[in-house]
Amino acid sequence: MADRQPLVTAPLAAAVHRALSEPILLGGAPRSLAIANATLASAIGLGLRLWLAGAVLLILGHTASVWAARHDPQFVEVTRRHLRLPGYFRV
Repeated sequence: MADRQPLVTAPLAAAVHRALSEPILLGGAPRSLAIANATLASAIGLGLRLWLAGAVLLILGHTASVWAARHDPQFVEVTRRHLRLPGYFRV
């Protein structure tokens, strides 16, 4: 009985679909940030009737969020966590 081998000798592996591991992007930007940016730009453009300011805000905001998502796709979640948790080591 001392010569028993374990039933599973190889490590277990399971295939994970790519959609479960990649962030949800809308036009290259994180979905929540793209929706918030478009809502704010359309509120300025339609509500305040500042069409040019709304269009500029939409283009600049979306470009900045796409740039940030290329460098770190999880930057929105990291920023939320950074703002929520207190800083313990003050310099």
